Amino acid sequence: MTEEKVAGESRNTVEGTVRAILFRNEENGYTVLRLDCGAQGEITAVGCMPGVAPGEALELEGSWGCHASYGEQFKAELVKRRMPVGEREILEYLASGAIKGIRMGLALQIVERFGEQALDIIEHDPDQLAQLRGMSPKRARQISQTFREQMGMRRLAEFLSDHKLPLAAAMPLYRRFGDLAVDVVQDNPYLLADRTLEIPFSQVDALAVELGVAGDDPQRIETALLFELDHNGDNGHVFLPQNKLIQATGALLGVEGPCLEEGLENLIERGEVVREDIAGVTACYPAGLYGAECYVAMRLAEMCQAELAPPKGLSRLIDRIEQEQSLVYAQQQRHAVELAASRQVMLLTGGPGTGKTTSLRGVLALFDHLGLETGLAAPTGRAAKRMSETCGQEAFTIHRLLETKVDPYTGQLAFTKNQDDPLELDAVIVDETSMVDISLMAALLAALRGDCRLVLVGDPDQLPSVGPGNVLDHLLRSGVIPAVSLTEIFRQAQQSAIVMNAHGVNRGQVPVLDNKSKDFFYLGRMDPARAVDTVVELCRTRLPNRMGIPSDQIQVLSPTRKRGAGTAALNRALQEALNPPAPDKAERAFGPYIFREGDRVMQVKNNYDLFWEHEETGQKDLGVFNGDIGVIVRVAAGEVTISFDGRMVTYPPELLGELEPAYAVTVHKAQGSEYRAVILSLCDVPPTLLSRGVLYTAITRAKELFILVGSQELMAQMVGNNRQTRRYSALRTRLLQWTGEG
Repeated sequence: MTEEKVAGESRNTVEGTVRAILFRNEENGYTVLRLDCGAQGEITAVGCMPGVAPGEALELEGSWGCHASYGEQFKAELVKRRMPVGEREILEYLASGAIKGIRMGLALQIVERFGEQALDIIEHDPDQLAQLRGMSPKRARQISQTFREQMGMRRLAEFLSDHKLPLAAAMPLYRRFGDLAVDVVQDNPYLLADRTLEIPFSQVDALAVELGVAGDDPQRIETALLFELDHNGDNGHVFLPQNKLIQATGALLGVEGPCLEEGLENLIERGEVVREDIAGVTACYPAGLYGAECYVAMRLAEMCQAELAPPKGLSRLIDRIEQEQSLVYAQQQRHAVELAASRQVMLLTGGPGTGKTTSLRGVLALFDHLGLETGLAAPTGRAAKRMSETCGQEAFTIHRLLETKVDPYTGQLAFTKNQDDPLELDAVIVDETSMVDISLMAALLAALRGDCRLVLVGDPDQLPSVGPGNVLDHLLRSGVIPAVSLTEIFRQAQQSAIVMNAHGVNRGQVPVLDNKSKDFFYLGRMDPARAVDTVVELCRTRLPNRMGIPSDQIQVLSPTRKRGAGTAALNRALQEALNPPAPDKAERAFGPYIFREGDRVMQVKNNYDLFWEHEETGQKDLGVFNGDIGVIVRVAAGEVTISFDGRMVTYPPELLGELEPAYAVTVHKAQGSEYRAVILSLCDVPPTLLSRGVLYTAITRAKELFILVGSQELMAQMVGNNRQTRRYSALRTRLLQWTGEG
């Protein structure tokens, strides 16, 4: 065993022979094994080690960690493998059951007959294997085929490891290309740039150059162009102007000249990129996003031009709904209900305190009186839960409403509900529409029957969707979709400094931080360490003891993950303060985190295959989504069980990388959620995150209490910065074209 320093961190190397496989996930190759390191004794090693079998010699590079239940473990990041050498090692390997169909008796025969050539005979010459006593030709071929498959996976894993590429890519690559995977990748290494493999483009490109791919090779150019489009989709862009795409790709690859234009023409000819002049720009789209944007514009244009005959006695019906709900609608709220009665699609927008929820409930009541089967949906689980509570009817995430599925071979997302199998609903109401990107909106519209009504509800001043597009903003600015924008702040809401300050921020007014209100407070802290200490004190004692708000009903936010008062530092401090280690609390170390029973955690990527069961209703389904927050209820046998608002999900060890602590989350991650109390840590924040939209979104997450801990000057900078990063999208233009307005 050796240790060295790499980039300031301790890296270790261990060598030994595999004695036993304790656990293996056949889907992704995650393995827990015992490794005999000779004089140093046996150790437990964990990591992605597809196809590893007892008897193999391994050299592992990684780091040591300590598991709460299983003790010291070695986390392997790089794996070098050596097949058994010599008759003793080969016999041990074959007798271990590593090759299906071979046990001790047959292993002895094989080694006695073929000696050190045994493995070569098994792989390449099953006819000789069939000469053994009791061995039929059919059985020999089956054993040989099994071993060839194992060796194919082994060679692929060795290839990836030798080039310092993630071993987690081995299983999906082998499923896709079988024994030819290494040859296929060597022939075109840019296949590894497939998004589902999660290998950084820089690593793929370095491998390609190492394998002799020329700088202006068409495969390199075309893959880089697609990467730039995909990467900018993550930044919210639906397309890129051609000149910017060419410029960015050239800078990425360090090339220039006609090869870039030629590569783009090839992609356009094959239909992978669509180029179109629109709104004075030569736009280059990934084919999927082009189709999504065009479809959304076409379908909404059709829907907004459809006028429905309002029911007779509509005014009396609305009066009746008011009586049932024991209220009287304001003029704008009544107009929203009236509009829903006569239009197939409409927008309902407004900030906090403007009666958006009351209007939404009125529209739902109207649809109920009209005998319409109505579905409620929101982009996130927490937003759907809040919608259920306010409307008195179950709401679903959009993904769940559309019945998400994933192609097991490509890893691509698809939905069961679509044009061929639409939703059996007469109307759909979607809340938090600002979070819906162009692809999800296209999928939703595709699942609606031709006569289905659609009501889109949202706050246009919140941050836009994480995915590509700025759908709600474009729909509003088009002026094409019938819309009601609620602007009146009701008297009760006017008593809330949270509501009034949120609207003030939108108008460019800096909140008055005199701490005289009942629900909006400021604690000035310039030093990040002191800011973290203050946040911990608020969560641990001050708010629970003085204001009766338990710590589990407080959400800490920060614009940033990094730096001294970002979510990473806050989560470490808050976990230690609110859920410290204890003999009765099991925990599991994984990467930089320790997951402990009682911890608040967040799912940080969509996983459509995770099974959950509701602990009260017994309902079962698949899917946990980016941004879902839950609490760890059990850590046992290496697995972590989490309750997401009653939905119980068990994570095997290899999926713990999809979790992060959630005592503190970024403002972006908090979109669609609402909390009893919010503490915003605003100290040492990168200038790019100091925007009005970030501050407004943070304030509007709080229901009863908002506390800003940090710098008043930074808050003033945020209020003054109303510049919105432009997102390249032509949805507004297309809507105007489809409706004849453009």
